[in-house]
Amino acid sequence: MTLTESYMQRCIELAKAGAGYVAPNPMVGAVLVHENRIIGEGYHQKYGGPHAEVHCVNSVAQADRHLIAQSVMYVSLEPCAHFGKTPPCADLIIEKKIPEVVIGVRDPFKQVDGKGVEKLKAAGVKVTLGVLEQDCKTLNKRFITFNTRHRPYLILKWAQTANGKMAGEAGGERLLISNEFTNRLVHKWRSEEAAILVGTNTALFDDPALTTRLWNGPDPMRLVVDMNLRLPSSLQLFNQQVKTIVFNSVKQEEKENLLYYQVTQDVSLVHQLVHALYQLKIQSVLVEGGAQLLQSFIDEGMWDEIRIITNNELVVPQGLPAPRMQTGQLLHQETLFSDTLQYFVNPQTLAS
Repeated sequence: MTLTESYMQRCIELAKAGAGYVAPNPMVGAVLVHENRIIGEGYHQKYGGPHAEVHCVNSVAQADRHLIAQSVMYVSLEPCAHFGKTPPCADLIIEKKIPEVVIGVRDPFKQVDGKGVEKLKAAGVKVTLGVLEQDCKTLNKRFITFNTRHRPYLILKWAQTANGKMAGEAGGERLLISNEFTNRLVHKWRSEEAAILVGTNTALFDDPALTTRLWNGPDPMRLVVDMNLRLPSSLQLFNQQVKTIVFNSVKQEEKENLLYYQVTQDVSLVHQLVHALYQLKIQSVLVEGGAQLLQSFIDEGMWDEIRIITNNELVVPQGLPAPRMQTGQLLHQETLFSDTLQYFVNPQTLAS
């Protein structure tokens, strides 16, 4: 790895600290370097708050502030050139007379998309684009998917027994499959996504809270499919502690932290959900079940990642079969005591 790449890698590491807190904005990290010494660094910490470049410049010690105009700024995503919730970062770079900027990847958001680079170049700033580009794209796969494919980034997740069952017999007790260590990891996954989606039966029989109580991170927005509105209001999903959206065919209504979003039953439910989520500006969704809903996303080819947890020690003779994945490239596999975790990516996502 070159020195330039190592500074960009630091930008990526910094940016990850904003996971779960900055959406629908991208995660961005910035580093300011003077003669191979880092004099400032920062990351986008919270949606609506200062961007990475601002935190980076502000972090420079008073004794080093005279060096800002002689330094190189490394930033994982193209600096913005428009007024949003904050002023343009390209203007800040120009104002501080930073002579050179190294950028990981161009910003696909239509209000930026090359305009930041153009503004910097027009002001005489030397710009290098595309350092660790693929890593920077992976960092913001949710943001990039949302802005280029006009849909949220979709992660399907389920736990299954060693013989491929994700629930016990109908009417029986709830089957606890994954171990306590994997459960904690799942709550970390939840904290990284904008929303979490379950189907009617999962909500009814498991009564999940869908929070991050086992991990120190933000709770995702809760989404549930309940076409005929048969779920009782006593479920944890409806405690209004976290915003919840109920996709149904009966009514469109909003009250407190609860939105009833009406869809129809005569066209693909998956495509309606994905379209609605895009309109609601929800950039990423973790689909946790049940089996029928997960299989619907798989059958439509509407997914980016699949994460499967398999308990290698648990076998149930009768039960609900886990979803069937037709295509998927295994990216990574790990074991946490009794559980094996497999991470798959959709080949179409890799190709885009």
